[in-house]
Amino acid sequence: MDEEIVARPLITITNIIWSFNPNTHLPQILLIKRANEPFKNKWALPETLLRRNESADAACIRLIKDKIGMSIPHGATEQLATFTDPNRVSGERALALAYMTFLPAMPQLKPGYGATEARWFTFNFKDRHFYLKNNDIDLTLTEQSKLAFDHHLIVIAAIKRIKNKLDYQPTVLQILGPTFTLRQAREVYAIFLKTTVDKIDNSNFKKTHKNIFEEVGTASTKRSGRPPKIFKLR
Repeated sequence: MDEEIVARPLITITNIIWSFNPNTHLPQILLIKRANEPFKNKWALPETLLRRNESADAACIRLIKDKIGMSIPHGATEQLATFTDPNRVSGERALALAYMTFLPAMPQLKPGYGATEARWFTFNFKDRHFYLKNNDIDLTLTEQSKLAFDHHLIVIAAIKRIKNKLDYQPTVLQILGPTFTLRQAREVYAIFLKTTVDKIDNSNFKKTHKNIFEEVGTASTKRSGRPPKIFKLR
């Protein structure tokens, strides 16, 4: 029996950064193309190594600033899980502390250290599987995914966490900004529930989520008819 102790594993901070595209009405995830081995030229989640004198939370915030040039408060992220499979990377043992960040905007991207490209990938589903897509790049979130390392498993874990919290703590709606319409909220919910927005009844949705959403006014619109109500998370 192998009882060798892992004394000094590398600790990687991996971040699933979400945003929302108002043109496609779909959530998005930020991916970078790796500049170096292993998995050179493969798409991956943004990540960084934990430094000696920083907490994991601080490293997550630094990662966002390094990768997309945004400074965000510590409360804008949440820890997802720790991934420790011995075979998740080759070579020296490395653990991944995974975080999720919900951006209320879709900032322009500039690849940082260790990346040759950075792109927003649309998050959607087809049949039984979720996938990420940017133009002709289509990454299905299965074991056959072309994402680097075990990053498809990290994204799947994030999806499950978000789905499980939709009816009591839908922090994912932060990607819509401080306020949103019920239709926008339903657009986000629909993807995680693998359905369409029109199959989520608006009146019933408002009733079942009245303890989560607070009405704060009406949206300004140039369209004819009654303007939609806008809400915020309680």
